Parts: sequence; C-alpha cells; structure tokens
Amino acid sequence: MSTRVHPGLLEAIRFNADGLVPAIAQQHGTGEVLMMAWMNRDAVVETLETGRVCYWSRSRGGPWRKGESSGQVQTLVELRLDCDGDTLLLLVDQKGVACHTGRRNCFYRAARDGELVTIAEVAIPPTELYGSGF
Repeated sequence: MSTRVHPGLLEAIRFNADGLVPAIAQQHGTGEVLMMAWMNRDAVVETLETGRVCYWSRSRGGPWRKGESSGQVQTLVELRLDCDGDTLLLLVDQKGVACHTGRRNCFYRAARDGELVTIAEVAIPPTELYGSGF
C-alpha cells in the first residue's frame, strides 16, 4: 500500500485523553464485524503506510501488529472515520480468525432469553495460534 498520510486526516481523528481511538475491524465485502481494538496516532500512520493493520495494545503498552504471533493477519482495504471523528472503521481482509480465542470474530456470545450463550465455536485452538503457553 505504502502511501503518505495527509496531516489533515490525522487532525480529523479525535483521539481520547489517552491518545487512543476505538477501531472496529469489519471484513470487506461481507460486512462481518470482526473485532474492536484501540489505535494511537502511530498505529494509524503505520496501518495506512504499510497496509497491514497495527493497533495499540493497552495491556502490552505498545504496538500490536495483528497476526504477528498468530499469523492471522489483517490487511487494510479502507479506513473510514465516523461523523464525530472519534471512531474508526477498518475494512479489512482478515486471514483466518480474528479473535484470540480462535473464533472468526470476537462477537461469539449473544444475550438470548436473558442468558449469555456461545453462538460460534472455536475454529482454530488458541494453542495452535500461540503455542502451548496460551
């Protein structure tokens, strides 16, 4: 992809007090919502410049290049900004599963009849994605 990021784009994004903005990843073409994660300014720039989605990991305190340990890479198709500038929508091409639990997406539980039920099973066991230390 390798494109220069126009400063006006970054200025339009309303990062929160921690310098983060929520980013929703959606499979391009199908509309399947895959996951939500956080991005900081550097992650947005890296994603736009490389075409490989990079998030900001709050737990690791650093950049998280989707698929760096699991091989389940997200490639950016298009980045969209909502009307308020405070949420990103990433249209992506997801290789394999998006969720660390080994499911296609992170939204595998649903409230049904007052209970939380699992609606999607594991496609790839986490130990296959991350090794026995998971």
